[in-house]
Amino acid sequence: MPRNRAFSEPECSAEYSADYSVSLPSDPEHGVGRTHEVTVRSSGPCLCLPRFMRLTFAPESLENLYQTYFRRQRHETLLVLVVFAALFDCYVLIMCAVVYAADKLAPVLAAAAGLAAHTLLFILCKYRLLPERVTRRFLPYVLWVLILAQIFCYLGLNFSRSPEASDTVGWQAFFVFSFFITLPLRLGPIVLITTVSCGIHTLVLGVTVAQQQQDALDEGALLRQILSNVAIYLCAITVGTMSYYMADRKHRKAFLEARQSLEVKLNLEEQSQQQERLMLSILPKHVADEMLKDMKKDPSQKEMQQFNTMYMYRHENVSILFADIVGFTQLSSSCSAQELVKLLNELFARFDKLAAKYHQLRIKILGDCYYCICGLPEYREDHAVCSIMMGLAMVEAISYVREKTKTAVDMRVGVHSGTVLGGVLGQKRWQYDVWSTDVTVANKMEAGGIPGRVHISQSTMDCLKGEFEVEPGEGGSRCEYLKEKGIVTYLVVVPKQPLRNGINGVKLSLTSSHGGSPPLVNTKERNGSLSLACASPEEPEEPDARVRGALESGEEDGEAVNPSFPNPRRRLRLRDLAERVIDASQNEQELNKLLNEALLERESVQALKGKSTFRLSMRFIDPEMETRYSVEKEKQSGAAFSCSCVVLFFTALVEVFIDPWLVANYVTFVVGEILLLILTLCSLAAIFPRVFPKKLVAFSTWIDRTRWARNTWAMAAIVIVTMADIVDMLSCRQDHGGMGNGTVGPPRPGGCGEQPKYYSYIALLALVATIMLVQVSHMVKLTLMVLITGAAGTVNIYAWEHIFDQYDRRRGQQSTSSLVPSKYSMTAMIFIVMLSFYYFSRHVEKLARTLFLWKIDVHDQKERVYEMRRWNEALVTNMLPEHVARHFLGSKKRDEELYSQSYDEIGVMFASLPNFADFYTEESINNGGIECLRFLNEIISDFDALLDEPQFRCITKIKTIGSTYMAASGVTPDANANGYMPLQKETLSDKERWQHLADLADFALAMKVTLMNINYQSFNNFMLRIGMNKGAVLAGVIGARKPHYDIWGNTVNVASRMESTGVMGNIQVVEETHLILKEYGFRFVRRGAIYVKGKGELLTFFLKGREKQGSFINGSSVTLPHQVVDSS
Repeated sequence: MPRNRAFSEPECSAEYSADYSVSLPSDPEHGVGRTHEVTVRSSGPCLCLPRFMRLTFAPESLENLYQTYFRRQRHETLLVLVVFAALFDCYVLIMCAVVYAADKLAPVLAAAAGLAAHTLLFILCKYRLLPERVTRRFLPYVLWVLILAQIFCYLGLNFSRSPEASDTVGWQAFFVFSFFITLPLRLGPIVLITTVSCGIHTLVLGVTVAQQQQDALDEGALLRQILSNVAIYLCAITVGTMSYYMADRKHRKAFLEARQSLEVKLNLEEQSQQQERLMLSILPKHVADEMLKDMKKDPSQKEMQQFNTMYMYRHENVSILFADIVGFTQLSSSCSAQELVKLLNELFARFDKLAAKYHQLRIKILGDCYYCICGLPEYREDHAVCSIMMGLAMVEAISYVREKTKTAVDMRVGVHSGTVLGGVLGQKRWQYDVWSTDVTVANKMEAGGIPGRVHISQSTMDCLKGEFEVEPGEGGSRCEYLKEKGIVTYLVVVPKQPLRNGINGVKLSLTSSHGGSPPLVNTKERNGSLSLACASPEEPEEPDARVRGALESGEEDGEAVNPSFPNPRRRLRLRDLAERVIDASQNEQELNKLLNEALLERESVQALKGKSTFRLSMRFIDPEMETRYSVEKEKQSGAAFSCSCVVLFFTALVEVFIDPWLVANYVTFVVGEILLLILTLCSLAAIFPRVFPKKLVAFSTWIDRTRWARNTWAMAAIVIVTMADIVDMLSCRQDHGGMGNGTVGPPRPGGCGEQPKYYSYIALLALVATIMLVQVSHMVKLTLMVLITGAAGTVNIYAWEHIFDQYDRRRGQQSTSSLVPSKYSMTAMIFIVMLSFYYFSRHVEKLARTLFLWKIDVHDQKERVYEMRRWNEALVTNMLPEHVARHFLGSKKRDEELYSQSYDEIGVMFASLPNFADFYTEESINNGGIECLRFLNEIISDFDALLDEPQFRCITKIKTIGSTYMAASGVTPDANANGYMPLQKETLSDKERWQHLADLADFALAMKVTLMNINYQSFNNFMLRIGMNKGAVLAGVIGARKPHYDIWGNTVNVASRMESTGVMGNIQVVEETHLILKEYGFRFVRRGAIYVKGKGELLTFFLKGREKQGSFINGSSVTLPHQVVDSS
């Protein structure tokens, strides 16, 4: 069925701009449910960032929760930093071992100690052996100090004899950048510690070099080297800050999605619970489960069924109670229609509470008649005792009404025990009902009873086993049916002492909490509905016994209350969450607590298991999942390409400081920046489609969603950065003439060949630019990093061999210690950094794929919950009119809260099958009567199918009573009458106003045609007896605990009398209805005046059909000798 807009899922994107507000209502059209607002403000503690990059959540409690989540997410990246430090220790050990000498013992011991410390830290962090507080507050700073100490140990113990300003600058830059991508701290502290460490490193190098080279100090060269160091550090800090911002934005998006998901799931779950409670208050659980199961069947399976589905079950050994209000006519004459509905609502709500207390299943409310059954669907041995206690309690409750209203009202109660057929008939407006001969007997027991007494049959007496004192009932003297069947009856003697369970446990309250006796009706008008608040304070809320029992049993075994509703075994259950926040819907702290629990649960699940991805490539085993992941749009690709622009800029700046006369540097910078800007703009076009031309946006979108194009784009950016460095290195080589002949002249003072290490540091920055790429697999990044490492290593070892040799000899003249040749040590450094970044790239891809799986899982969960709600909604709206269901599902209602709406111009129709009673038998050939009811189900289902036709859209089925079908026209939610808005009423003609009544008459004629076709196919001779009337009615719901929608008023009573006093095969109407319908071309036969109970003599007519021949085939009708054709 079409989705109800009132239950539509809120659609709020988790993407946000610098100022973004997320509002998550559970009902966007009606403002019902919880609404929490999240704002991402462009402010934050780190003032070093541009305003648009300073993101923080409001309120502060949510930001604190996010920071906790962010630290947990970065716990694994802290291990990555430990691995980086361990690889650095391994590098130092290898460099010392290759050229080991006595003076290498100290750096070897320092590196070995550092490696041991990092290994210990890795184990402690991996298995969470440290206290949470220590890990959160102290471990990041301890690791920072340890790494800083390792760098200075390496610097001091290896280069102390001939220090240069370029020593360990690459490692310092590498760890500075690593702090941004791994430390679980806010951006402010990271910027602070990296600035401090870079400042100390620069100061130490500058002072050391100046002291060592006092005599031969070239201040200009030292200044250029220090400026180059600062440029490298600034590049690492700038790109690191961008990396932190991108990671923070990505985690904030995931956090916001998790919060939104929790909100949506809680709202959906809460609404589903409301629907389930409402559904189970109208239908027994076993019937509702079967209906849901059938609704989920494939349509092709339903088409193969020979008959419409019927939900009917046989129940033996049950007790049926009928109770009728005696003196109801006097009571109704003493108050208005709305006051009467209010009183019935309050009274029957109390009866529903008593039914829950005494294990009764309320079946239906018919006017002022209430009937229920005990022992259904679960068998109870004490079903008869419970029913009698229920009857006595009802008599006690009505006595309270009698005292307060000063009217002679009383209860007449009849109880009979036997067998029933329970279920629903038809396809619309399902209402649970029971059929059997024993139900008829129970009804007659009530009719033959005595006001104020409980009248029971012999079969019920046999089930009591002496629990109650009884006296002869002599029901046959008051009811002809009981006399004909020879049924012996008894009257229960009211015990002098209260029963052990207490009749007075639930009393009817018609007084306010302020004492005294207020007016009978205490309501407030709101949108045409009445609201009642008159619950006695001493009465606790008692949930429905069936629902409560199901909940208790469901909680014990960990399963859902209803097997049709998915509720998997989980440490954190959505049902629990929904119940915990239902009374604290605006409590932000409570919601944040639930969000933290949900995030912890999500993180505890290992999303990337071996069975979901390949171990080496990390691709999903499921090709469809891999395809979905590959086309996932990433809005940070433009920022990643801008990092390449930043790296190229600082690369050119470093080269300017080293050799300002190298022309190739300026050429590669300008060309490279232009190409990188083109790549960046093409990436940004898909993110900002309104700024760029449509063709460029389309091209950018294609790149984003095509894996090979995306990889090619990323590779192009890195190749540009790398080639700029390689071209500059080769151009620098050409400046030193004679290298090709094997002779080396003195380097040009201040030239690029004087400080060759910086070009390896530039290659390291190219590696940094590589791992900043997004939406690129770790294998592609590895390929690019191998390209950078291979190119830089080839130039270092072969093309720049003589430059590095000359550099080493120049340093060696001042030192007797042995060092690994710089061309190898620089290449090894780049290789170790490549390994470190590859390890980090795998970690980042694992995290990205995990977040993707979480996102898919959240989406699937919401789909499952939404599907569950959709099926519930379909059931609920098939039991109550849509606007009425929305009233009860919109918010948490009080048990006594009343829904009602008055209509001035409504059509009402009753259609019965009088000869179905002769057809119904409970013989074994009819399966105890089930096959007879199956045939009745086919008839009612065909009548229901007529309502789906467009011409009958204004007709509403009210209910079925046995074999009687009741419908009304013009009952719409937003109209005072006849389906039109009240403001339009004065502008409509009489013919337009009563069109719905003509449609109801056509519906009655169509029902006759439908039944005639059924008779033709089944060789039966069923006939309809139909009564119609028009006028004012009051529509409403009695009992919010067990809602029962109905219409009341004189119009309904007259329509019912038109059916009961009619003639089979005819449609009987009163004169006023006849006069209206005659204007629409209907033909009538005057029947004459007939006596109607409570109304006296009424002039009636038979509707025979339309004036237009052939519009409907008239069903057979009984011709009366006194019929006269109305020629007027």
